[in-house]
Amino acid sequence: MIDPQSVEEAAAILLSGRVCAFPTETVYGLGADATNSDAVLAIYETKGRPRFNPLIVHCANLDMAENLAEFSPLARQLAKAWPGPLTLVLPQRAGNKISDIVTAGLDTIAIRIPDHPLALELIRTAGRPLAAPSANPSGRLSPTNAYQVRIGFGGRVPVLDGGPCQAGVESTILKVDGDKVVQLRAGALAREEAERLLGRRIEAAEHDAAIAAPGMLASHYAPEATLRLNAEAPFADEAYLAFGPAPSTDRPMLNLSPTARLHEAARNLFAMLHELDGSGVKRIAVAPIPEEGLGEAINDRLQRAAAPRN
Repeated sequence: MIDPQSVEEAAAILLSGRVCAFPTETVYGLGADATNSDAVLAIYETKGRPRFNPLIVHCANLDMAENLAEFSPLARQLAKAWPGPLTLVLPQRAGNKISDIVTAGLDTIAIRIPDHPLALELIRTAGRPLAAPSANPSGRLSPTNAYQVRIGFGGRVPVLDGGPCQAGVESTILKVDGDKVVQLRAGALAREEAERLLGRRIEAAEHDAAIAAPGMLASHYAPEATLRLNAEAPFADEAYLAFGPAPSTDRPMLNLSPTARLHEAARNLFAMLHELDGSGVKRIAVAPIPEEGLGEAINDRLQRAAAPRN
């Protein structure tokens, strides 16, 4: 597969009804024209993604987003975080031309405006909203650079290379339902930041809530190796993913943030799991991560990665 060398080449691929991976500030997305059902089906087929799991639609600006969804005053307040790592689940606007495969038949739509110059330029050049889940086989680790996309799909997916992602974990997903806001997925925008923007508390969805947005499957974001969480040190057969001061060990070890900074840990999470997983280890022990701030998103990804697999 020949990778596009420019935004124009990537846009041409998308407008031809094919998929193309592209960078965002969170992780790389597997993009397709969100108005083309055949193109959207190619996302599901390429990833091996369950059809009941909806996709996020990426927009270039607020005008494009408003053509797709109904914005309440609460939603408009939250949209001040755009461009950025926040996805809003809102009622669909009638006649929005988005394929119902994108929304998995729901009457809501998940939308965001990414904070990445190449992503925004690509959407503007294509002139279409882009459906784009993470560019990885379904259930596996999300990619934070173009190389990981190529390895994950065996070179079968063209990639617009924009360098490493800055946030390193997916967007936060908030559902706005009347005067109620619920966090469906913790992500790169800490819940406390969204609460400050909104001026009110935001509750998290129950763990067994119906799937209304991406990233809600119990088992997700998983490496080939099995994970053991909240480990103070590795066992003899484990690699170790540390956070902050690390124990002395002769086992393979990487540190998410030697100075215990959660932003650094979030940025390194998937990349370091990819690296340890690629070394051939069968088990990875992971240090405890504080739950506050971006720790909520990091722990969410780790818990889903460690969940029993079907």
